[in-house]
Amino acid sequence: MDAEADAWIRAHVDPTHAVELAHARTWATVWRVPTHDGPLWFKACGAVQSFEPGLTAALASRWPEIVPDVIAHDADRGWLLLADAGQPIGEEGNPPEAWLRILPRYGELQRGEADHVVEHLAEGVPDLQLTMLPERFDDLLRSELPLEPDEIGRLRTFAAGLAADAGELAASGIPASIQHDDLHMGNVYALGDHLRVLDWGDSSISHPFASLVVTFRFLEQVNGLPRADPWFARLRDAYLEPWGNGLAATFDRATRVGAVAHAIARKRQRDFLPAEARQRSDDEYAFVLRRALELAVDARGRAR
Repeated sequence: MDAEADAWIRAHVDPTHAVELAHARTWATVWRVPTHDGPLWFKACGAVQSFEPGLTAALASRWPEIVPDVIAHDADRGWLLLADAGQPIGEEGNPPEAWLRILPRYGELQRGEADHVVEHLAEGVPDLQLTMLPERFDDLLRSELPLEPDEIGRLRTFAAGLAADAGELAASGIPASIQHDDLHMGNVYALGDHLRVLDWGDSSISHPFASLVVTFRFLEQVNGLPRADPWFARLRDAYLEPWGNGLAATFDRATRVGAVAHAIARKRQRDFLPAEARQRSDDEYAFVLRRALELAVDARGRAR
């Protein structure tokens, strides 16, 4: 850790031992800060996630029961100092019961944050609102994608469908809000019975229902739940409770569009990577793109 960051930490807390590197990624680096009251966590965000400290602090000020306590943050330098939030629920095997508890509260946060969209955009949170998606999808198609030519062709066929689905969603009346876009078992932490959502650096302003694209993916992959498993409908309904009744069809459309929006967002992350790291990330990126093909392009074709 450089001396400037260490001095900043010590201006806010009194570590009992040296700050320890927890993990280093291209987009962010995290250090463990030992204190008499337990560990704190210092995160230095890279340029692609530089908005995260300000966003986290704003969310924590309004939603302290679901966002970790922010000890200090520096939006200009991309620095964030957080209280400990326990352990990720992935260490417990990604229990669906935990999602049943956290998703309604997360939905409440999103409903409330719809009033703060302009503020979030001004602070640099990426804009993936419905009106932006057709243009951003065109940008995606013009980029070099780690897919086979026939897969790229199938993806191109969705342009008109994306515009139509986006228009239908806009007419549904659900406002744009903060969308975590990495809402999986590694980013929900449990401290006793208390659950909190961490790592908001992949967030965007988008259709809120798209958040569950990633959540459901990991329940399929990690838990081995087939898509017809009753847990998915149960979790969908729990999440939709704060939003009102009769929204199952809107949710289905939003997750279809959300699978493509997630691929667009991942392109933004990929574009910030150095060439070598980009090559290493392309297997994961190809998986995201193929999932978009399956959940959006193919699903829309079956629905017609």
